[in-house]
Amino acid sequence: MPWYSSVINPLIFKPMKLSWTPLWIAAACLPLVAGCASHRGAYAPLHATEPSLENQAGFVLLDRYTQQSVTCTGIQVTHLPDGRLQVAAQVLNLERKRIQVQVNCVFKDEQGFAYGDETPFQTLILTENATESVQFASMSDRAKKYTIRVRQAR
Repeated sequence: MPWYSSVINPLIFKPMKLSWTPLWIAAACLPLVAGCASHRGAYAPLHATEPSLENQAGFVLLDRYTQQSVTCTGIQVTHLPDGRLQVAAQVLNLERKRIQVQVNCVFKDEQGFAYGDETPFQTLILTENATESVQFASMSDRAKKYTIRVRQAR
């Protein structure tokens, strides 16, 4: 056997073992490098063309549980003699079991902006398929609009 066969032979005829690790690392880093575009200036708010439901509706449900369990069958708005706004809502339980929710009211000025006149959440217990009335009164005569909000009891 020639002297060079021990040096060359293992290099030529030994099958190479490829490691996929560098390839996986490069593939994982590619989105990081590609996504490094710089942005200058302000960002537009998400869903800027869609008005918020709380700005339009007088009765909103704040979570998925109440969307399935509660609805409003009517709202009565009256102005008290001192100019304050009084709102009463009929809340209907859609479940065939007793449920407990929390209800509050946010009073707003004539442009629809909340100005700090917000009632605390009060607990409302609704028996099977029952309708209960909740009533709220604003603290000042500045209230012209309102939003009654319902959420799952905590």
